[in-house]
Amino acid sequence: MSTPYPNAPVSSDAPVSAVDYDGHPVLVAPETRRLDGAVREAYVPPFAPPVKHGSLADLPYENAEAAPDTVVLSRKLPGGRWTDVTAARFAAQVQAVAKGLIAEGLMPGDRIAVMARTTYDWTLLDFAAWAAGLVTVPVYPTSSVFQTRWILHDSGAVALVTETAAQAAAVGPELPHLPDLRHVWVMEKDHVARLADAGAPVPDGEVDVRRGMLGPDTLATLIYTSGTTGRPKGCALSHGNFFAEVDNAIELLHPVFKAQGEEPSVLLFLPMSHVFGRMVAIACVRARVRLGHAPSLAPDDLLPDLAEFRPTALLTIPYMLEKIYNSARAKAEAGGRVAAFDRAAAVARRYGEALQARQTGTGSGPSRALKTQRTFYDPLVYRRLRAAMGGRVRYAICGGSPLGRRLAAFYAGAGIEIFEGYGLTETTGASTVTPPLKPRLGTVGWPMPGTRVRIAADGEILLAGDHVLRGYWDPQAGGVVPATRDGWLATGDIGELDDEGYLTITGRKKELLITAGGKSVAPAPLENWLRQHPLISQVMLVGDGRPYVAALITLDPDGITHWRQMIGKHPVPPEFLVDDAELAAVLQRALDEANKLVSRPESIRRFAVLPVDFTEEAGHLTPSMKLRREQIQQDFEKEVESLYDR
Repeated sequence: MSTPYPNAPVSSDAPVSAVDYDGHPVLVAPETRRLDGAVREAYVPPFAPPVKHGSLADLPYENAEAAPDTVVLSRKLPGGRWTDVTAARFAAQVQAVAKGLIAEGLMPGDRIAVMARTTYDWTLLDFAAWAAGLVTVPVYPTSSVFQTRWILHDSGAVALVTETAAQAAAVGPELPHLPDLRHVWVMEKDHVARLADAGAPVPDGEVDVRRGMLGPDTLATLIYTSGTTGRPKGCALSHGNFFAEVDNAIELLHPVFKAQGEEPSVLLFLPMSHVFGRMVAIACVRARVRLGHAPSLAPDDLLPDLAEFRPTALLTIPYMLEKIYNSARAKAEAGGRVAAFDRAAAVARRYGEALQARQTGTGSGPSRALKTQRTFYDPLVYRRLRAAMGGRVRYAICGGSPLGRRLAAFYAGAGIEIFEGYGLTETTGASTVTPPLKPRLGTVGWPMPGTRVRIAADGEILLAGDHVLRGYWDPQAGGVVPATRDGWLATGDIGELDDEGYLTITGRKKELLITAGGKSVAPAPLENWLRQHPLISQVMLVGDGRPYVAALITLDPDGITHWRQMIGKHPVPPEFLVDDAELAAVLQRALDEANKLVSRPESIRRFAVLPVDFTEEAGHLTPSMKLRREQIQQDFEKEVESLYDR
């Protein structure tokens, strides 16, 4: 763990100022502090006052009292039809399920695990568990039996709710090793509804008493890290952590949560087992933004959901935005319109760059000619892309990994404003985010209101604020052990702050490659750039202790099929193209372009095409699509060695 840089004299720059967004004051310009001529710290004061009483459990009840007829969620019924749920109805359902949990003997502070995709019942159970005084523990539905057993055992969960009977059956043989686990309920067997029925005899006052026992410092959830390096740790997040995160996010991202002139709505399709999805779900309930759940990321499932729900904002990751772009280009190429698409994409990127220049005071904005070009291409390209997202999407909150300047500029020019963020499970979601009206493409924005960002002497990013976790769950130590040092959380990420306080992520501290020549190389920038190529699915750089940097590349099946058709050849599975000279030439050109971004010692000298893709099932990706580098290195040791054979 890095220690903060020494408390040497620093200079303070740029006082906080404010601008208006549709009449809503939005703070900009963080306070910055310098050391030895470089910006080492940035801070934005909180926009929302701290919550001193109550908990997340109160939100459905407060909504029902303030706006009982407001639609706060939409639920997709088994037949595929969407039905609206008012604030009053949702509060009644939360109350009923909370009483059911009490009737089943769950006590305040007990942990209840939820293993399900992104569904309405997930959010219902979350708030019902809190209303009953419980602590929720998310488990990825794709978790192995070993991972599930570890989380259930480590958290001491007394109850488990699974989405499917198959998930419950898989846990069955582990029950003798889980002495604390007394209940297993299954969503698809209507056990959530049965819980509500079972709780009918419980007085409403019992729920009121349990809610009254909760405060901002009460433990709300244990979210286990994805474990890219070692065994997952349970991040202990309090109700106050979530309030600090969502209240400031709602105020900062005014366009998303308080859009003027239309009903704001969010279709959530990222995992609720991840803090990112969970935070946005809570923010929507807090702001009374209509929330929907889409359990499947498969295009045949997600696209109809987008068309029917018609969200105004999406929560997404770069991987999804890359796939949407590549799919749109492939369709244009198949229809003989790829040249027009590429021209439209170039116009969108220039338009997005010009918009940023005007907003940051470094340019006058799009020229008249550029506006005309954009207007021409809007019905041909941009409107079709927006239509694939439901037709009303104006904003996207993107996190997980850097999006990249080119793609961010394209979407901005196509009419979708991207709020890119950076954060960890330990920080209850975002710690930095693109500020409205002040984007800087290629960065992850400014500190979230109420957040301090510091760059340690070795480049590690340190974070502080009320959204930072209480600590890590450690039953052997009697509960929660501290995770910060002197109030600062060491993230393990490497980054830089510019003169105006924008943060750029340059890599992971543990992922830095040190070549045999002593050159430190952050692999993420080149990997992210190359992953945008339509023929590439995943990329992992290697070269630690080696004479040069090389790359393992996996192929995108849809992209490969389309490319083969375009060059007049029959589609073949990607594994048949490992040694294909024509494909190697295409990929080499992509690497040549990527290498222009870095110095010669950092450039990729050789690459190997792998016969299979990296998948979560094979242990190569975390559920949030991050590379498990050690496992990949181990499984493809032969291919890595071949890159250094002479």
